[in-house]
Amino acid sequence: MIATPDDYSWFSRERFPELADAYCFTYIRGLTPEELVTRLGARVEDCSRMTLDELIRYSSTGFYERQAFGAVAVGDWVLLVEANGGLGVTKEIIMPLSAGTRLVSHFYLEVKGMDYFHWIEGGKIRFEFLHQDGYSHWIEDGKIQLEFPQMEGYSAEMPDELAETMERMGSADPHEGPSFLLAERLTGITMTPQLLEESTYLCGGVPKPR
Repeated sequence: MIATPDDYSWFSRERFPELADAYCFTYIRGLTPEELVTRLGARVEDCSRMTLDELIRYSSTGFYERQAFGAVAVGDWVLLVEANGGLGVTKEIIMPLSAGTRLVSHFYLEVKGMDYFHWIEGGKIRFEFLHQDGYSHWIEDGKIQLEFPQMEGYSAEMPDELAETMERMGSADPHEGPSFLLAERLTGITMTPQLLEESTYLCGGVPKPR
């Protein structure tokens, strides 16, 4: 069965009132949660195991001091979940995190109408959606074309494996389903309510710059 953006309509403020309007999901292939914690500059011994609800509460209590995160293994990937955080779309963090592997992330902040999506491989940007700029690539005359002027950090390789997915995305904003659809195509992981709600996360925090 071929997925469409509507298949992710369950991710709503009705079911996830403290997450759906301010979230960041990041997938990194080949790392464990403990390895990811270390790469983020946190200490594993300072982290705790939490449910999603506990992670959300933890995120709100120290919001101005740290960026909270939860990490869980999903097959060969580690999934980083942030409530009202943006580690997964901070280029200074995710570019080095992608070294030697594939990183996919998407972020939405409803209060500012901000959508972001990144696919980075081996330190090179393969595809992204940037708030106010749109998609880096799109399909024209049956072929994927680069929409942005060539910028430093972009791969010269076209993201052709996304062509079929892009044709199914329609005109919906990324957070309304396309981001989940793209992430599923690039990682092989289908985001579900059960994955979010039933996982136990290794949770910690990265201090915010002062």
